[in-house]
Amino acid sequence: MDGHSSVVSENTLALRTPSTSRTLAKRSRLPTPLLPYACPVTPVELSRTVLRAVRRAVDEGELSVVVPVRAVLTPPGPGGCGDYSTNIALQLARPAGRPARQVAEILRPHLTRSEGVADVAITGPGFLNIRLGGGAGASLVREIQRQRDAYGHGDILTGQIIPLRIPYDIRAEVVADTLVRIVATQGGRAEVHHIHPSRAEPAGTDLAQGKTAGHDPSRAEPPRTKAPQADPPRPQITTLRPTPAAEDPTPLGPDAARWALLHPASHDRPRISADHLLQRESNPLFRVRYAHARTRALTRNAAALGCTGDPGDVPEDVPGGDELVGALAGYPAVLTQAALHRAPDRLARHLVTTADALLAFQHTVLPLGDEKPSAAHRARLALAEAAGTVLAGGLSLLGISAPDYL
Repeated sequence: MDGHSSVVSENTLALRTPSTSRTLAKRSRLPTPLLPYACPVTPVELSRTVLRAVRRAVDEGELSVVVPVRAVLTPPGPGGCGDYSTNIALQLARPAGRPARQVAEILRPHLTRSEGVADVAITGPGFLNIRLGGGAGASLVREIQRQRDAYGHGDILTGQIIPLRIPYDIRAEVVADTLVRIVATQGGRAEVHHIHPSRAEPAGTDLAQGKTAGHDPSRAEPPRTKAPQADPPRPQITTLRPTPAAEDPTPLGPDAARWALLHPASHDRPRISADHLLQRESNPLFRVRYAHARTRALTRNAAALGCTGDPGDVPEDVPGGDELVGALAGYPAVLTQAALHRAPDRLARHLVTTADALLAFQHTVLPLGDEKPSAAHRARLALAEAAGTVLAGGLSLLGISAPDYL
């Protein structure tokens, strides 16, 4: 291996945001605390609620299974409903020896009785679709206010060292530079090494090729006659080979160049175009940065009216409100998946989703005409400010600036 994360090309250094890199390097990761409320507002808390429902079903003799370590929560798919969907019943069907839909029927009443859950519907082969009760949005905003830019950080990679091997390519270097920060949000430490062109590659996961790098069955070691001494487990090496850009992105400037390289999936070729600089809705980078600037403008304009944000429930009929709450609640899971799959593009796409929800919601925040600031306005302002916190944090992880004015 040749070189570490501190050894990068001049082009990559030009694409970094120095102030962001310094701040993230010095910041200590805060452990995810126990929430001061029982209402499940993020996939992490709701996952615990689902697992408690499984535990109750096991304790009452309705299911004979080992309670899983984690329940996966996702936005409802086609034909789904509610705020979140889980496939836990499908996961438990085989060990329980029952059809998945029957497992879902067993779990449904336990979930429905959980605090913060308003309703649970079963769809398809056994998906449990969960609708959260009132207060979830306000609790979520309070949690974001409390954690600030540490919101969404977790501990799934605590104590793990993640070796990342990359070729001498500007996109690979920018992706690896970003993954160092994303992996750190989950408690891990990524170490970046360059692949020397003239050296054989050690075995490891090759993300772009979908295979184990450097493994040759014909060169396998012969059987041993004696049991070897136990060696400490070696970190799994990940080789990053994102499709290179066809052109040099540096003329776009640091922010647009990084976005052009990070937003596409690793197997897609980046589009290096001046379109990334356009201030119009067709440009996803502009929408994300503009949405952040709008949250700051809303705070300034509200202050001029004597209004400050105060977490509260936002009615379901407020345009963009539900979508914005869902995007903010889903942010921790996106960070986790981006770290586990070494895929910063997942974070970039989620920021676009969050920005679009905020831009649809922003028009409801401030009083209009002769209206006086009310509790409803303060609740909407607090939600918008929480969105600004998440957008700024996500852009920071990507190494992209989040302007207060745009």
